[in-house]
Amino acid sequence: MPGAALACGLATVDVVHVVESVPGPDEKVVARSTTVSAGGPACNASMTCAVLGVPTRFVGAVGSGPLSAVVLRDLAAHGVAVSDVAPAAFQPSLSTVLVTESSGERAVVSHNAVGLAGRHAEAPLSASAVDAVLDGVGAVLVDGHHLPLALAVAQGARRRGVPVLLDGGSWKPGLERLLALVDVAVVSAAFTPPDAGSDVLADVLALGPVWVARSDGPGPVRWRSSRGRSGSVEVEPVPVVDTLGAGDVLHGALLAALARTGLDDLAGALAGAVAAATRSVGAPGALGWAHPDR
Repeated sequence: MPGAALACGLATVDVVHVVESVPGPDEKVVARSTTVSAGGPACNASMTCAVLGVPTRFVGAVGSGPLSAVVLRDLAAHGVAVSDVAPAAFQPSLSTVLVTESSGERAVVSHNAVGLAGRHAEAPLSASAVDAVLDGVGAVLVDGHHLPLALAVAQGARRRGVPVLLDGGSWKPGLERLLALVDVAVVSAAFTPPDAGSDVLADVLALGPVWVARSDGPGPVRWRSSRGRSGSVEVEPVPVVDTLGAGDVLHGALLAALARTGLDDLAGALAGAVAAATRSVGAPGALGWAHPDR
């Protein structure tokens, strides 16, 4: 029976400026538009999954300050339930994003979240709390941020037989421990494990998942299974408005498919997720495609 979905990981606040061109040294430019919204891989994926009709929960560090309020506002607006594990005085990281108007390309300046990484040897959720957030969940996404939390949630999902999906944007220290608990990994072209050879898909499969895919911008998304099957999904060319969050949308759409149908048709689920990500680049922001009237 289809279940809810859980996205575990990073939430940020994104200040997005649409500009004619990215400024050079000592240059100032005037933004064509500016928005302030929640961002981060797991946060955007959770909102995408909810937009696609799957009851969704987000577990991560949010906090209670003014930046936290932006994240909580947007998650609530999309019907995403929140389990906040932030320590005292935590604030989400602030990212500044410059989107070039003519191409939709983005340049990002960010500061990785602090408060859960490095300071906590233990997971910030007890075993009983992990069981509570996993109750009724049919699929889990982890993005590799807040590693102790991700490990606890992935271990809990593994005990329950719940599929775990990794959003692998870039390699992070300790990620090999998380990959050992992951069923499906969808990684970016920038994702390269330490000492990787020329076949990144094989290298990631060797770390534990049973199915791996790797995106490549507008190029085909190639996949491989531990049983030796492989294939690719073509990306339909579309006019690009904004590439911000396209990968997050892909992962959120795949999370929704896993919550509905499990691991039965991963190639088909990936094709649907790629189609959602393609729609997203034709609209401003990570979720502009879902709110065409706004």
